[in-house]
Amino acid sequence: MKKIAILQPNYLPWKGVFDLINRVDTFVFFDDVQYTKKDWRNRNRVKTHAGLRWISVPVTNGSRDTLIKDVEIDGKANWAEKHWKTISLEYKAAPFFNEYADFVREILCGQEWGNLCDLDIYATKKISDVLGIDVEWVRSSDLDLCGDKSGERVIKICNALGCDSFINGPASRQFMDDDLFRAAGIKLDYIEYNYEPYPQLHGDFVHEVTVLDVLFNCGPESASWIFHES
Repeated sequence: MKKIAILQPNYLPWKGVFDLINRVDTFVFFDDVQYTKKDWRNRNRVKTHAGLRWISVPVTNGSRDTLIKDVEIDGKANWAEKHWKTISLEYKAAPFFNEYADFVREILCGQEWGNLCDLDIYATKKISDVLGIDVEWVRSSDLDLCGDKSGERVIKICNALGCDSFINGPASRQFMDDDLFRAAGIKLDYIEYNYEPYPQLHGDFVHEVTVLDVLFNCGPESASWIFHES
C-alpha cells in the first residue's frame, strides 16, 4: 500500500510530526486551508531554565480568510536572530548542541524569509533530512482540489497521488467519516503519540516542544526516540 499523511505546515514542529512523516511514502503540506492564529503555524515552544517559552514568527496578515500559503512574515521584526539567541542560550549546555548549531542557525538566519509557509516547509524538510527520512513532498495548493472536512478532499488527494492508505492525527477522529474512506477503498489509520522521555535539560520532562530539543539532547540517537513502528 502507498501511504500518505496530510498536515498543515508548522514552525519547527514537535517530534510527533516527524514520526508521522516517517510512516508514509508521501507527505502533503496542507497549505491552502485557513490560517489559524495562536497555533503551531508560526510558533513553537522551547524549554528554558525558567520554564517553557514560546518563540513566535511575527506575521503581517493572518485574518480568518487568509490561507496558510499566503501568510507573510513581518520583515521589520528581527525575529530570526531573537529566536536563535533564545535557542543557543538555552541549549548551549546540551550534549549535541555544537553538532547541530550551524544547521539550525542556517534554517533561521541563512536567508531572508518573507513567506511563513516557505519557512515552515523548508525547516521541516531540512530536519527530516537530518533524521534520515525519505519521503515524497507535495503541497496541497499544487493539486487544486476541494472538499469538506469529513474526508472528501483528503480522498481526492489520495486518488490524485495514487495512495490507498491515509494516516491521520488523533485529533481528526471527531470529524473524519470512516464510511467515505471505506467506500473509496482507502485504509484509514490514526497515529498514536506515545513516547518515552529522553534525557532533557531544565527540570521535569516535557514532550510538547520543538523537535530541536530532541536533536540537541540526543544527537545521532534522536530517531530512536521519535520513530515508532508503523
